Amino acid sequence: MEAARLAFPGGAARDGRPIQGRARLDSLTKRLALRLRPGEIAVIAHRDLDATTAAGLAEARPAAVVNALCSLTGSVPVEGALVLARAGVPVVDEVGRAIFERVRDGQIVRVDGATIRDRQGRPLGRGIRLSARDIETRLELARRRLAPLASAFVDNTIAYAQKEKALLTEPLELPPLSTPIRGRPAVVVVRGQGYRQDLAMIAPFIRRARPVLIGVDGGADALLSAGWRPDVVVGDMDSVSDRGLLESRELVVHAYPGGPAPGLARVRRLGRFAHVLPAPGTSEDVALLLAHGAGAVMIVAVGTHTGFLDFLEKGRAGMASTVLVRMRVGHLLVDARGLARLYDPGPGWVPYVSLAAAALSSLGAVALASEGLRTLLRLLWLRVRAGMWVGGVG
Repeated sequence: MEAARLAFPGGAARDGRPIQGRARLDSLTKRLALRLRPGEIAVIAHRDLDATTAAGLAEARPAAVVNALCSLTGSVPVEGALVLARAGVPVVDEVGRAIFERVRDGQIVRVDGATIRDRQGRPLGRGIRLSARDIETRLELARRRLAPLASAFVDNTIAYAQKEKALLTEPLELPPLSTPIRGRPAVVVVRGQGYRQDLAMIAPFIRRARPVLIGVDGGADALLSAGWRPDVVVGDMDSVSDRGLLESRELVVHAYPGGPAPGLARVRRLGRFAHVLPAPGTSEDVALLLAHGAGAVMIVAVGTHTGFLDFLEKGRAGMASTVLVRMRVGHLLVDARGLARLYDPGPGWVPYVSLAAAALSSLGAVALASEGLRTLLRLLWLRVRAGMWVGGVG
């Protein structure tokens, strides 16, 4: 990959001048992305920043990203730093967790090279300013380590599949949803890579088929941004906005089997009721099982994680639950991009209405132009009026 392709196009980063902005802090990067505004400086603590989370930051157009930890350790080929670089967002890495004690949320700070300063120029922390060469080198190192990682990943997946095989053989105890799912298609939306494009591609299908719309955590916000109201939100509710929780029709909090439901307290603080669904696996696994168990006739997956690198980027050492769930629902599961290629919505009713309007317009024009036709139409109208009068209608 060429260094020029990764060079920061942003003016402040290119000419070396300090970048000033309001700091926004959160130890959970996905949550920070929901409230980050253009021109602000994101302060995160995210080791091996994945591409999907970085894309969420980049969409908010921050002036810079300051990471207390290492965005790209080289142990896994995560591309979050690459995503930010391509978006022109400078990254200062490995500043240390003390930055969270020295900087207040909303405080004006300056990024001066690799040093973070307050408004008066006093240093608050110092890290490593990631360059195109840094990103290239670390990604190449990580890619060389993929073979042993893949072997360990497969072993871990098989080991956990033994423990979680109930996902394949036993039905999930479903909550009493008020949303009708049986006999309908379902669209399950995860805010993963390419979700915006996927949603745009299947928009004709959503308009015509009226599927059940299920958002997995931040997938609810993805649906709302695309103009669709989620029917059900499933997840631990850590990366969905307040708007997503308030405007969705029904909420299902994913709980650990025999353990707590971390997202329930937040839902209650907003005054919403939520069903609690204890289950192993990821929240997107649970959403697929929910759609399957409730009787959906087809499940369309948008932005879901299915590949080896997807799971490495998310910091998971295996994908046992995902393999088992895909085996269970596979006969109903369709990828959004595959659906977009196969689904032909047809012309709909708009062309027919337009054709009819054009025909009536042409007939009207002919009628106005012909004295004989106008006379005939007047005689017909008089006959109709006479019939109405005789029948007592007049």
